[in-house]
Amino acid sequence: MNEIGAPLIQLSDVSLGFTSFGLFRRSRFQALSDVSFAVYPGETFGIVGRNGCGKSTLLQVVADVMAPDSGVITKSKNLKSALLTVGLGFNQQLTGRDNAILSLMLQGASRREALDRIDSIKEFSELDSFFEQPVMTYSSGMRSRLGFATALEANVDLLLIDETLSVGDKSFNEKAERAMFKKIGGLQTVIFVSHNATQVERLCSRALWLERGEVLVEGETKHVIESYNNFMRQVRTATPSKTDTK
Repeated sequence: MNEIGAPLIQLSDVSLGFTSFGLFRRSRFQALSDVSFAVYPGETFGIVGRNGCGKSTLLQVVADVMAPDSGVITKSKNLKSALLTVGLGFNQQLTGRDNAILSLMLQGASRREALDRIDSIKEFSELDSFFEQPVMTYSSGMRSRLGFATALEANVDLLLIDETLSVGDKSFNEKAERAMFKKIGGLQTVIFVSHNATQVERLCSRALWLERGEVLVEGETKHVIESYNNFMRQVRTATPSKTDTK
């Protein structure tokens, strides 16, 4: 990937915290601390880290679902993005078909364009008759299929993917990964969030490792994943197994 020209999106020292209230106390949780990185047109950028490290929060900040407390987010003019995460933005009372149509139209497609893409979404999602049922009846894997299939048909500049390829059965995961490679080959810009380091290494040209809301390593994917895997081996070694504690 050639990083010539302006980035599609750039974050500079972005921070976000949450305040929680208990019966007799108030506490502050820092979800993101001075996060900085840039993503360039046509690349697939990975964000890897343990569960609870701030990956999903960061993606929602990029998608404008949440506003940071501080820092600057610079986007190219008229940037259109789609956040793909399990169930986010779905109307639980509407059918899979209606949610897919609504999602495409919210991303700029006309009603006719959305309707023209529906058969492809139904076929890829493998939901069969459930496609005509309310999303409230779906499992998390089924919502993931619907979200992924709809995102594939969206005409956006930046596709934001949150763990989607890690949800569902093996055969759908493999199909979704093949579809992602096809998207990447078509110069779709992607930010891909996962705790699955192997998946990030296969899909992404550059990556960062997030730990407790802070960027520990950023750069070439191989280097980032090596650092993350070494850290995880140390964590597993330091954590006693159930048999050790008996």
